Amino acid sequence: MKTLLQINVVCNVLSTGKIAEDIGKSAINDGWNSYISYARGYKESESKTIKIGNKFNVLEHVLETRLFDNHALASRLATRKFIKQIDEIKPDIIHLHNLHGYYINYKMLFNYISKLDIPIVWTLHDCWSFTGHCAYFDFIGCDKWKTGCYACPQKNGYPKSLLLDRSRKNYIEKKQLFNSVHNLTLVPVSHWLEDLVKESFLSEHQIKTIYNGIDIKRFIPSKNTDEVRKKYKLENNFVVLGVASTWGDRKGLKDYIKLASIIDDNTKIVLVGLNDEQLKSLPNNVIGIKRTYSIEDLVDLYSVADLFLNCTYEDNFPTVNLEALACGTPILTYKTGGSVEAVSEETGFIVEQGDIDRIFKIINEVKEKGKAYYTNVCRKRAEEYYDKDKNFNEYIKLYNDLLDKTSK
Repeated sequence: MKTLLQINVVCNVLSTGKIAEDIGKSAINDGWNSYISYARGYKESESKTIKIGNKFNVLEHVLETRLFDNHALASRLATRKFIKQIDEIKPDIIHLHNLHGYYINYKMLFNYISKLDIPIVWTLHDCWSFTGHCAYFDFIGCDKWKTGCYACPQKNGYPKSLLLDRSRKNYIEKKQLFNSVHNLTLVPVSHWLEDLVKESFLSEHQIKTIYNGIDIKRFIPSKNTDEVRKKYKLENNFVVLGVASTWGDRKGLKDYIKLASIIDDNTKIVLVGLNDEQLKSLPNNVIGIKRTYSIEDLVDLYSVADLFLNCTYEDNFPTVNLEALACGTPILTYKTGGSVEAVSEETGFIVEQGDIDRIFKIINEVKEKGKAYYTNVCRKRAEEYYDKDKNFNEYIKLYNDLLDKTSK
């Protein structure tokens, strides 16, 4: 039986954890033995799981990052132990996801996997793999990653360093280590990210873009919309919805607040994923909801919304767009990264970042046509392009193709 080992910071929670879980399920259905390794953030998995390190390792990793800007170069003991576990598993494929997140030492890991005679697949969920520090650079318009990072303008952003700027050395080490694996296949989850990878020091590797998928059997138009409208006092209101795991400037929180100042009394904004401090500062016409892990709650909210608004300033391929589409809700997104790739002319709108006046006009346009004008075509697009069963089976085809080439 072929064995798959996936490595990610979380297991079966948040977007990357759910993606790894669904890939594992697809592998199991194809007769594979599936393992998922993770550091924190766990929900019961159908794959066998391996926990990397403990809370102390994470705290130590955070401390080193803050002092020395050596993110993903700490966790030495945890990584050494994990490598021994890989030896015991003897995987046929190692599939990497997010290696940042304060839990693993990528230098030790790549020194190890570069000596293995097996295919390595790396799904790129952001830009961290080819920068000297950050996971995204669009918000500040930085192009240093193209030639060599130095004097990082986002040193105080994730992964935050309070003292040193090691961005140049990080860039050089990543370039050397990540290119040391000859059988590495990179999988961007958007064509936008694919184009960036082709401009980076990773350009010589095989690249295959695979879109993320969602469970279109669970993300469907809800029949509970009347109850949800009553619960949140949204009766007779046009509802604009925003969803994020964490909110801040990068997700455009300030723009939703600006929008709230110009919409009419019959329009309400609902934001999901806010923290306690953010909830206290909302205007009266913005309804704030804390993060929920309940798919049922999200489905109800997506279905209640007349328009899904994504004011993201940096993003790869947001899953929330796909979830909204599957629930029959049109999307309005900023012209950001791969966020635009989920939208067609029939299913939504694309506007320049920060163009609140244009957002206001589109809201009125959708009001005139009515949500029903968009619902069926939105649902059809989700079924055609973003069904996780179809999309994640692309990974299984990739695994088998790589193994066939390796055996020849």
